[in-house]
Amino acid sequence: MADPAVRPLVHISNGTLLSRYSRGGSRAVCGPRTASNLAGVKLLGRRNDDEQPDDAAVATSSSTSVADDVRERHTAPKGRPTPKRDAAKRRGPVAPAPLTAAEARKRRKEMRGPKLSREERKAERLERRSGMSERRERMMAGDDDYLLPRDKGPVRRFVRNVVDSRRNVLGLFMPAALALIFVMLAVPSVEVQRLLSPAMLVLVLIMVIDGFLVGRRVNRLVDEKFPDNTESGWKLGFYAASRASQLRRMRAPRPQVTRGDKVT
Repeated sequence: MADPAVRPLVHISNGTLLSRYSRGGSRAVCGPRTASNLAGVKLLGRRNDDEQPDDAAVATSSSTSVADDVRERHTAPKGRPTPKRDAAKRRGPVAPAPLTAAEARKRRKEMRGPKLSREERKAERLERRSGMSERRERMMAGDDDYLLPRDKGPVRRFVRNVVDSRRNVLGLFMPAALALIFVMLAVPSVEVQRLLSPAMLVLVLIMVIDGFLVGRRVNRLVDEKFPDNTESGWKLGFYAASRASQLRRMRAPRPQVTRGDKVT
């Protein structure tokens, strides 16, 4: 049985268990012992000053600092090439955005240039109008430099001449359709409208058949005259049918041949 006079004194330091025994006034100190489970115990409210930082945390912090250094040394791309020195000098500083509507109107007036007088504006308007009329006249005359993209080329010119040199039933479609619509509106009779509806369907059917025949004839003539043509027959046939369905006076460009002329 243990002596009650002996009082054990236990001190834990850095994972080492030190035991001291005292008997009366004398003290006996035992050597260091290895702690079993008490070394990993952390007391609440106390901080372990001797705790070493984890290797993973050190590696993460070092990689973050390296990434920050690389980000500071390398700027993000601008998305556009750097202008040359002469271009940068010629461009000059950029004016700040206007703060009020009055300032915006003033800036627009400055960018518009000097204010013209009434006579100068009238002369400019007349000049612009004469230029537009000249371009339209050349386009109606069939000049390739002023034609629309769908009308340019020798093949399209040949198609126009073929369509303009003969009479087409398609040319009667617009006048006949307008006449039927006028009769339907002018005569509010159920019997008349019942008769005009089938007449309209028959007219549309005739126009479709005539358009198919015109396109087929145009494609045959184009293949004979232009064997190296790469344009599809559907496009040429639709172009010919759409021109044939217009009134002769309303066709653009203006017809270059008369009815009955032989197109070669």
